[in-house]
Amino acid sequence: MKFNKYLAMLLGATLVLSACGDDSGDDGAADTEEAAEGEESSGDAASLETNIVTIATGGSSGPYNIIATTLAEGYSNEFGVNSRTQTTGASAENLNLMAEEKVEMSFVMSDALTQAVNGEETFDEPIDNIQQVAALYPNYVQLISTDGAGVDSVEDLAGKRVAVGDQNSGVEIATRAVLEAHGMSYDDIEVDYLGYAEASEAMRGGQLDAAFLTSGLPNASVMELQNSVDLKIVPIEQEAVDVLSEDADYFEALEIPADTYGNEEAVPTVAIMNALVVRSDMSEDDVYNLTKYMFENLDTLSNAHQAAGDINIETAEDSAVIDIHPGAQKYYDEQ
Repeated sequence: MKFNKYLAMLLGATLVLSACGDDSGDDGAADTEEAAEGEESSGDAASLETNIVTIATGGSSGPYNIIATTLAEGYSNEFGVNSRTQTTGASAENLNLMAEEKVEMSFVMSDALTQAVNGEETFDEPIDNIQQVAALYPNYVQLISTDGAGVDSVEDLAGKRVAVGDQNSGVEIATRAVLEAHGMSYDDIEVDYLGYAEASEAMRGGQLDAAFLTSGLPNASVMELQNSVDLKIVPIEQEAVDVLSEDADYFEALEIPADTYGNEEAVPTVAIMNALVVRSDMSEDDVYNLTKYMFENLDTLSNAHQAAGDINIETAEDSAVIDIHPGAQKYYDEQ
């Protein structure tokens, strides 16, 4: 009896241990399956070799910053990288940041980009570690004034106080070119180096007669200014565009459409294509993925700012002014 009792106890313990062993085996198998699924999932998701994608933009209220912020958020979510924007004085500063390898991508104007790779104007030597991802959308030169300032043409700027953009910015580069096309220079005006928001505030306070801005349409600072002054959009006529285009084919005659800023009629002006550039040392795979993501999410970008609605794959490659990065070229070739 005593032996049978001990035997029964032994058999019961064995069964309990076996059951525990079976449970452990089931959990391990489940864990293995989940791990395998996780590996398969991570293998399907795109990834980047770089961990950081900083995009240099422009003023906080400009289209560069608005569009790039949306793009950076998308890159962070899609690729799990630290992608953010850096607010700057725009094109010239952005290109110098690229040369110093302080940012990975930049929004710039095609005129400043051309000068940078050639070491011209404000660039003491060529910047050779940048390549283009895409031509984006046109930057409209917007010469704004008020009804009481007596500025109806570019020539009327003589003797007036004029905001020309941040020093060495893309705005200033375009301003110099427009003045030269009219036989004028900074010697003919009183120069203020002011960005979009600062220029609008100064004009609102009566401290400026006119201001040059270059951006996609509409510009948020101009829209805000329109609510507090009798805004005037000063035309830049075709004759001046012809002079500008003689030496630089990135200048294009376009119109600021009617009612963009409450203007009853379209206003002729000149436009310069924007460009998205990357450092040349970024890998082909990384730039391919960044390019592909941008073009597959144009609706999101245009919802952030309507200027992005002009980005399209047809002009993105054809309107490039410098060499296209191999990663971006790979994407275009697939299309």
